Amino acid sequence: MPYEAGSRECRNLIDAKENIIKVMQSLNELKNLEHIELQLKEIYNELEDLHEIRRSQENE
Repeated sequence: MPYEAGSRECRNLIDAKENIIKVMQSLNELKNLEHIELQLKEIYNELEDLHEIRRSQENE
């Protein structure tokens, strides 16, 4: 893996984001799930925001 997590919290956030991507890929071929895809994207973006905050804190 190219990115080393700086903390356990970062590692957990990375894992959660990767799992969201896997779920989205699994649902990709199913019909009429656009509303779920949008919710998953929102969750992914929230996790990304939390991860960015955590990275900033660790770099201070």
